[in-house]
Amino acid sequence: MRSTSSYTSSRGIAAIVGVGPNLGLSIARKFAHEGYIVAILARDLGRLSRFADEIAREEKGQVFAIRIDCSDSRSVREAFEAVLSLGFVQVLVYNAYQPFSWNPTSFQQLRIDSFEKSLAVSSVGAFHCAQQVLPGMVERGKGTILFTGCSASLNGIAGYSELCCGKFALRALAQCLAREFQPQGVHVAHVIIDGAVGPPRGPTTSQRGSVVGEQSSEVGRGEGAMDPDTLAQTYWLLHIQDRSAWTMEMDLRSSSARFF
Repeated sequence: MRSTSSYTSSRGIAAIVGVGPNLGLSIARKFAHEGYIVAILARDLGRLSRFADEIAREEKGQVFAIRIDCSDSRSVREAFEAVLSLGFVQVLVYNAYQPFSWNPTSFQQLRIDSFEKSLAVSSVGAFHCAQQVLPGMVERGKGTILFTGCSASLNGIAGYSELCCGKFALRALAQCLAREFQPQGVHVAHVIIDGAVGPPRGPTTSQRGSVVGEQSSEVGRGEGAMDPDTLAQTYWLLHIQDRSAWTMEMDLRSSSARFF
């Protein structure tokens, strides 16, 4: 675990799982800006450390970089031992899934190990991460868990069985947890990112746009690509919603996106 810090926050911990240079980094930066201690988790600790330096420098916050392999239950358990040692996890954002080819793969050619890995990262990893933080949230009667989905969460797509099955399962998990734990004060929501996420439009675009994203939807900015900083603002608004009107699912898309 690597930390970069300059002050201590009393707001709790925001754990962001699956941090790449676009959406994950923007979400982490937003919560740091709002005064949270932020734990950023992904497979590449070297890259995470650079992100931690960047966020700490810009937001003058406390940032911890922690390696995690969401397909490995032991790795998840060890990573969250480190996260929970920091204090109460007030927010969990699960933003990880297995990279995939944009070219469709025939079901007959789909390898079982690839299919299982996608399920492990998209849904089983989310299950393990949620199990780590829910006891503390239930005990305190507060907390937020946000799962990142995509258009494949809603519709089966020919040639994308591994992506769709993993994301379908993640959506089901989010709905089950929402119905079980929202009465106990834990806000669980599923965010459908219906489109490609590009680099941010802000001044740090050149710094972040040159690195391959953790999420496979994080591509270079083209027509209709979504701004990750704007998306991060939506994650923040979900977290601070009044519990009298919690959102359980939200879908986000560019105004230039085509509907099918």
